[in-house]
Amino acid sequence: MKKIIIALDGPAASGKSTTARLVSRQLGYIYVDTGAMYRAVTLLFQEKAVRPADVTENQVRLLLSETPVSLKIVDSVQHVFLGSRDVSEEIRSASVTAAVSEVAAIPSVRKEMVRLQQAMGKEKGLVMDGRDIGTVVFPDAEMKVFMIADPEARAHRRKLELEAKGQTVDFDTLLKEIKHRDHLDSTRDDSPLRQAEDAITLDTSHLTLDQQVAWIINKAKFFAEGSPDRLQKIN
Repeated sequence: MKKIIIALDGPAASGKSTTARLVSRQLGYIYVDTGAMYRAVTLLFQEKAVRPADVTENQVRLLLSETPVSLKIVDSVQHVFLGSRDVSEEIRSASVTAAVSEVAAIPSVRKEMVRLQQAMGKEKGLVMDGRDIGTVVFPDAEMKVFMIADPEARAHRRKLELEAKGQTVDFDTLLKEIKHRDHLDSTRDDSPLRQAEDAITLDTSHLTLDQQVAWIINKAKFFAEGSPDRLQKIN
């Protein structure tokens, strides 16, 4: 099968990252979690006591040149680094989660991250998930999927994920945070969350992880072969 770029977009906790990771393994593709990249920048801001509302483009460029964000495969698993430090666990903290949407909305931050992300896709054979992959990072991606799920289903997933890491969380608080992030992501001025016109929708509210992965891989075969109509909606 010809190598293509698969762009997975959608709101927080819609299943993008886990699904993308498994799809990439089955296809032998590179996986890029762009959300983790923005989380890493958020952690960097917090550690350097940088206020997102006050940061300048020069500051962003300097911070990221001194402590670059990178993704590396360690024991077959993607890890996130700030400089030489593995921050894969730290970026999943509640404080980073609460602040990442504000940091990700900063145009200069997005500019630097998009530059890195586009460089990763030059050879294709890549699965990338985020908020603006099909609209900004790879608008010409062969396959674009917009993953959605009910807020309640997403809050439930996030609760299980955090509890598995030993964190005690309140469902109503998580639900409120997810709805707030949806609002911030979809109303920001720079690269807001929106579905690309030629993306196909996948509602994961009532699907198992295996079903999500199988659905995307089946569609990937279709797009790799080439479609006479990029806007064709296939079920």
